[in-house]
Amino acid sequence: MTYTCIETYMPRPRVGAIKLHRPDVLNALSLQTMIELVDAFSAFDSDPEIRCIVLHGSEKAFAAGADISEMTDATTVTMLERDQFARWERIRQTKTPVIAAVSGYALGGGCELAMVCDMIVASDTAQFGQPEINIGVMPGAGGTQRLTRAVGKALAMEMVLTGRPISAQQALQAGLVNRVVPVQWYLEEAYALAEEVASKAPIASRLAKESVLKSFSTTLEVGMEFERKNFYLLFATDDQKEGMAAFIEKRKAQWKGK
Repeated sequence: MTYTCIETYMPRPRVGAIKLHRPDVLNALSLQTMIELVDAFSAFDSDPEIRCIVLHGSEKAFAAGADISEMTDATTVTMLERDQFARWERIRQTKTPVIAAVSGYALGGGCELAMVCDMIVASDTAQFGQPEINIGVMPGAGGTQRLTRAVGKALAMEMVLTGRPISAQQALQAGLVNRVVPVQWYLEEAYALAEEVASKAPIASRLAKESVLKSFSTTLEVGMEFERKNFYLLFATDDQKEGMAAFIEKRKAQWKGK
C-alpha cells in the first residue's frame, strides 16, 4: 500500500516505527488513516525481523482526535455500516509489543489510540484527554473502558464528563504512561525502550504480552490458568533452550524466534 497519512521506517535494528503524518489537521484520525494504520501494523506484525513497534506523531500532536469532518452528517445506520471500530480492534490484536511515543495533543481518538498500545512514553508537553462530550457525543474507541482501567473510576469519570485533558505528569501519577521525558528526547526514549524489548526472546515477548492483556478481560483464576499454559508452551521453543543454556554458561543468548 502507498501511504498518504502515515510513514513507516526502522529507527533501530528489529524496531519498526509508524509516524502519523497529517500535520495540517494535527494528525486527526481519518478513515484513510485507520486503513493505513491497520496495513502498517499488519505488515510489521508479520515480519519476523520486527520485534517491537513504535507509534508516534509530531512534537505538536500525537493525534488531536478523530476527523470530525467525516462524521458531521453521519447517521446511526451509516456509522454501523462503516464499522470503523473494527479497525481499532485489528490494531489491538497486534501480537508484537507496541509503544506509543506521545508528544503534544493526544485527545479523543488520539488518547484512545495511545491506550491501544502496550506502553506509553510521553514528552513533558503531552496532554491526554477525552473531549467528545464537548461535541455532543462520548468516547467510542475505548475512552470509557481502557481509560477507566488505567487511571481508575474517579479520574476517568472527570475526564470523560468534563472533557478536560490532563498533563503528562498527571498521566504519569495516574498510571496512564510509563515515563515522562523532555520533549527533545521523547522519541529517542521510546526507541531505546523498543530496542530493549526487541532484544528479548520474541515468542516469549508475544506470549507475555498476551498474558498481561488477558488480565483485563477475565477473572484471576482464568487468567492464572492462561498464564500457566503460555508458560508451559514456551518449553517447546528453541529460544527457551538457548536462554537457559546461555544463563548457565554465563553468555548472551542468541534468539532465533523459534
